[in-house]
Amino acid sequence: MTPHIEAKKTEIAKTVIMPGDPLRAKYIAENYLENYRLVSKVRNIYAYTGYYKGVRLTVMASGMGMGSMGIYSYELFKFYDVDNIIRVGSCGAYTSKLDLYDLILVENSYSTSSFAKDQSNYEDNNIKSSRVLNEVVKECASNLNLKLNVGTIYSTDVFYNDNPSFDIKKLNEDYNCLGVEMETYALFNNAKNLNKNATCILTVSDNLVTKLETTSNEREKSFTSMMELALESVVRLEKERGD
Repeated sequence: MTPHIEAKKTEIAKTVIMPGDPLRAKYIAENYLENYRLVSKVRNIYAYTGYYKGVRLTVMASGMGMGSMGIYSYELFKFYDVDNIIRVGSCGAYTSKLDLYDLILVENSYSTSSFAKDQSNYEDNNIKSSRVLNEVVKECASNLNLKLNVGTIYSTDVFYNDNPSFDIKKLNEDYNCLGVEMETYALFNNAKNLNKNATCILTVSDNLVTKLETTSNEREKSFTSMMELALESVVRLEKERGD
């Protein structure tokens, strides 16, 4: 147990699928897992462990923002011996070339946050995700006939940005950021610092250029392609480990 997770060490699987929203974690468990159990609910951050196609895994929420993701992913990696975390979340697109519900595999997280500097004295604005996990996700996307956009995401501490110098176009053109979310930089830093694996699959929930957006209910329950891709990736990962 930790201050934020009440599960016993044996109740958390080696691979964790991590949505931000606790209700999305609940939805995945109820609709995809067999023989699942709620193993932690501290602060209503739900964690469920069960089986998908015979493979044991945990689905646990991270909450919103780098601070929350930083706590939960660190505790999972450090104190529960989790080897792999696949974040599944939503993002705002920075280009009109992306439509609602398009999928993004995050190979690189760009951020101006001080999280990594404060946490582990890492000063680079870029942190890469796990190549091993990414190759598995790409293979599964191909098998499922899912179009996967692969690239960089901007990870920020700020949701409501009133800074007049903030420039979406610059982030897209100068740093190749496909869109924005709020957790990957912390997740990837913890994985790098603790020699673990982490990646992220995102669904475009709104487009900050075209102004199209999804509802909160759609964000919770309609991102099924992303969920199924993550689940199939866990199965494939387990198969490769057993080969």
